[in-house]
Amino acid sequence: MIKISDAILTASGVALLLMPLHASAGTLSLPKDATIAVQAVDSLTLAGGETRLDDILLRPAGAAAEASHELPEYCVLVGDARQDGDRLRITTKSLTCIETDGGDSDIYSGTLSAAAYELDGSYGIMACDGERCELDADHVFHLKLASALEVEEQDNPSARINEQRRQADGAGIANPIPAERPDPDDM
Repeated sequence: MIKISDAILTASGVALLLMPLHASAGTLSLPKDATIAVQAVDSLTLAGGETRLDDILLRPAGAAAEASHELPEYCVLVGDARQDGDRLRITTKSLTCIETDGGDSDIYSGTLSAAAYELDGSYGIMACDGERCELDADHVFHLKLASALEVEEQDNPSARINEQRRQADGAGIANPIPAERPDPDDM
């Protein structure tokens, strides 16, 4: 019988917790309280009496800031922003991610409940000065999940089309073997 030491089991468990997020078995998952580094797709400005922006777009910041988990590189998150004193409060409501592996891609789309925190852990983003809030697109911050994320893989019709095209023998519907024709230069 093989005995595995407690230290190896503990180290293995910690390594599993620190692994970046990935989709496995058709599900994109993150635990409650996970943090992910994100930034706005475009710079955001609240001014002239505006106190709220709906449907803002965010994207993963990758390794730009330390976080407990990562989303696939190709993700867009949709949320809302509102001014609260000198802070911009951002909450998310949905995400769509495409995870690629060579020529294959998996699509995940669902709801995401998370709130924005500065990298120092303070709630909200320091982006407001009086009546004006500005958030540059290069400003990296954390989103902390309010609940666990479990998003099933979506149907991907283009993956089926691409599979047909990749068929080596040319029997695919979208990739038939071309008919033999004389070379126009030989005529």
